[in-house]
Amino acid sequence: DLIVHVRDITHPETTLQKATVLSVLKNLNLPSHLLDSMVEVHNKVDLIERYKPTEEDALAISALHGHGLEELKQEIEKKILTATGKQILTVNISLEGPQLSWLYKEATVQEVEVMPEDGTARVKVIIGSSAFGRYKNLFPN
Repeated sequence: DLIVHVRDITHPETTLQKATVLSVLKNLNLPSHLLDSMVEVHNKVDLIERYKPTEEDALAISALHGHGLEELKQEIEKKILTATGKQILTVNISLEGPQLSWLYKEATVQEVEVMPEDGTARVKVIIGSSAFGRYKNLFPN
């Protein structure tokens, strides 16, 4: 669904390495949307003083120090959701009904926050639009 190209930006041949990787990927006859949506990551930016990406849309990270990793995670999540046609939603459900079981079967449940005082829960899920449509039809409230 997604290509993430991580480069050692300190390597003296980093530009040539990028060209080589792109050439190999093109020769694999991958769908063009994969190449167009590729995430470009510049790693080891901690080794270059005041590093600024020279390429538009490149994400600067330092895996060693954790710099930029949250932004990278968010970008990957956004692109995966776009590529798969899914979305992240939080729904409020009654714990007495079958909603939670249904969500576990039909979606990816990320988090469940139970409210014991009223027998409900807030459920964070990754769900496709057709599955969410079925959910709304089955559980209109």
